[in-house]
Amino acid sequence: MNDPLVSVICLCHNQAAFVEEALQSVLSQTYPTVELIIVDDSSTDGSKDRIREFLRDHPHVPFVDHALPQGNCRAFNSGWRMSSGKYVIDLAADDVLLSDRIQVGVDRLQETGAGVHFSDAWLINSYGQSLGRHNERFKEVIPEGDLYVELVRRYLICPPTMLIRREVLEALGGYDESLAYEDFDFWVRSARQFHYAFTDRPLIKKRLLTHSHARTQEKFRNSHQRSTLEVCKKIARMNRTGEERKALKERLWHELRQSIKKGNLGLIPDYLSLLKQC
Repeated sequence: MNDPLVSVICLCHNQAAFVEEALQSVLSQTYPTVELIIVDDSSTDGSKDRIREFLRDHPHVPFVDHALPQGNCRAFNSGWRMSSGKYVIDLAADDVLLSDRIQVGVDRLQETGAGVHFSDAWLINSYGQSLGRHNERFKEVIPEGDLYVELVRRYLICPPTMLIRREVLEALGGYDESLAYEDFDFWVRSARQFHYAFTDRPLIKKRLLTHSHARTQEKFRNSHQRSTLEVCKKIARMNRTGEERKALKERLWHELRQSIKKGNLGLIPDYLSLLKQC
């Protein structure tokens, strides 16, 4: 049986120090049929020069060079829409795939019929030194299958560990380009329709940087919290059961406290309004 094509969209924004390692990790996969597409979202730190050096040895690799900033969601969509793989990976250019990441994920998706596969991850710093495992924070067994309620209620998945069936992205229309970040929205919308499969060992290295896209969510008065509110509104429309409404209520109380902590006081009336609907 032929191995289905896997498309890896490597998204780069000012990650010159790490992008070559990320790209090489794609080429080093044990899985035989991989399509790599590089998308640069208006880098200004020399990332594009590093990418062009890589392309001199690999001229067949498509390169989407955005001159103007697109944002993470729109930039990723530009890559996956030109891809052909049955499965898709969203790889940030500061993260690293372990050599069997794709093979393990494809095997699990074919075995389970799930729409998304995820795993544990090694956390590393800017020097590549280990900071432990992502899932060490969770005391309970990581669930799989129908994760909609769990993903509404709490953070569970390390985003770059996901391998996604193409039909999932097509059903959702890709990432929502109106949002400042993608993962929470993708999780709940995809989990409403598709099951998740899990592998309980690290298959990627997730780099933790002070200036990373994920860390902006921790800043005072950050724009991510407005997007989180919009996702919560979607959840309110998607919910069907009392258990799902209870999960949303827990999430809303958490986000309400975060809005106060981060100084986004203008979001409080909207969160209170949603709480009344639960």
